[in-house]
Amino acid sequence: MPTRQKQMKKSKKLRRSGKPAKQKQLTPGQWFEKLVAVQARLRAPNGCPWDREQTHQSLRTYLVEEAYEVLEALESGNDAKFAEEMGDLLLQIVFHSQIAREEGRFTVAEVIREIHDKMIRRHPHVFGKTRAKDSAEVLRNWEQIKAEERRAGVNKGDSKTGEDLPKEVSLLDGVSRALPATLEGFQLTRKASRIGFDWEDAGGVFEKMREETEELKKALKEQKQLKVEEELGDLLFAAVNLSRFLKIDPEIALKKANAKFSRRFRAMERLARKNGREFKDLAREQMEAFWDAAKKSEGKPSLPEMNGAPAKQ
Repeated sequence: MPTRQKQMKKSKKLRRSGKPAKQKQLTPGQWFEKLVAVQARLRAPNGCPWDREQTHQSLRTYLVEEAYEVLEALESGNDAKFAEEMGDLLLQIVFHSQIAREEGRFTVAEVIREIHDKMIRRHPHVFGKTRAKDSAEVLRNWEQIKAEERRAGVNKGDSKTGEDLPKEVSLLDGVSRALPATLEGFQLTRKASRIGFDWEDAGGVFEKMREETEELKKALKEQKQLKVEEELGDLLFAAVNLSRFLKIDPEIALKKANAKFSRRFRAMERLARKNGREFKDLAREQMEAFWDAAKKSEGKPSLPEMNGAPAKQ
């Protein structure tokens, strides 16, 4: 039998390889039940003080953070990290479900049943007699089924206003206002496009962005701050619409742009220090020259040495 030291070395090797380490051969259902039991134990009277203090509201930030960490792990290409972060996200579902169970509202079994039944219901071309020739038709059917579900919910009294009147049903229902603005705009325009309310091609969206840019410039000249805010919002909305038209998630695209800016800015700071200066003390022209150098250095082992302020290119 291998010694404990050899087992530890093997475990470390697996982690370095980016592959999830294999555990005891249990079924997914068995592992899930064990996870649910762990969270119930943590929330028990003699469990973890921190876990016992948490509420749906206090956990909101973690739910969002874990979702973004899953995306980051996906981009890394490290399967072990990807599996780990998806586990962290799954824990959030189990955590919220445990709180709800304690309050007698619903259980994790109901959460699973709801999504199971929904997937069957919304894929009649797989589990029923409906036929769909392509993915576009699948999406149209999906939206139609969702609309029917919302109407049924209204009839059951699930969606009521403060005056106990039925809520007006819209094709845009289901887009959460709690989403980041880019994702909310992305989903709103995507839902509208599925019933044919869309541009013929990307050229129309580019023209709309040009139009919104001109309106923003006009608002700036008029020095009307509220109008400037409105027109900037329109321009950003058009850009989000373009990303959806190009089949690119705007939130992920912007996250990558943020990361690129951060990477290049830090490179400029390092380059300035190599030249005996602090970046914040440089003249604007020198900053721009360092920015050009940082861009050119990407993909290279290290930034080039620069004597004084390089000429702007």
